[in-house]
Amino acid sequence: MAANTRRFTYSIDDKDFEGHLSSDGTSAKPGVIICHAWAGRSDFENDKAEKLAALGYTGVAIDLFGKGVLGTSKEENQKLIEPFVTDRALLQDRLAKIIAVIKDLPEVDASNVAAIGFCFGGLCVLDIARAGGDVKGVVSFHGLLGAPGNTKDKINAKILALHGWDDPMAPPSDVTALGEELTKAGADWQLHGYGGVMHAFTNPAANDPGLGTVYNENADRRSWTAMKNFLSEVFS
Repeated sequence: MAANTRRFTYSIDDKDFEGHLSSDGTSAKPGVIICHAWAGRSDFENDKAEKLAALGYTGVAIDLFGKGVLGTSKEENQKLIEPFVTDRALLQDRLAKIIAVIKDLPEVDASNVAAIGFCFGGLCVLDIARAGGDVKGVVSFHGLLGAPGNTKDKINAKILALHGWDDPMAPPSDVTALGEELTKAGADWQLHGYGGVMHAFTNPAANDPGLGTVYNENADRRSWTAMKNFLSEVFS
């Protein structure tokens, strides 16, 4: 069955944002929120929403920066994420408000919501779990891993981190620190490390070894399979 897609506008703190939703259009389904990379919501995240709809979920690619805001260079992208990277409480607050919006959509089963994210979006979903966000599980694809400093004493959402071991933006010391942080918080967590793989390994357009962003077909396929297995478990 072909997916039904639609754009929708939502307002947070007097600012408009635009999401992209994809579902089979038959009834409310478990919702999977897609948090975007540092450039903003793009065709990459929209395509993930449609792929999730094909798996029987309602995929919702969210917008953190504002309707129509999309970075076009490394410099612009860095400026877009800077306020959220430096003020993680701000990021967590915005994400919590967006989750509330998503749970109210008619295509979404509000009792069954998870979140996935890519690069900066991977940091977002980890922070959803760290802040006690109302989701069953999160999946970080080549996410930034640094702790926000306000992780809950107890993390209830299940966590899957999918990580390129040669990612210069999240070196092995960050991976070890993440494991220690999540263990201390009593989380149900998993980590899949892909040897010889760099940052942005799911993005076919990534081809900048100097920056450390390189697509890897095997890691892309394996990580998507791991996500499918994880979602089947958290929604069971």
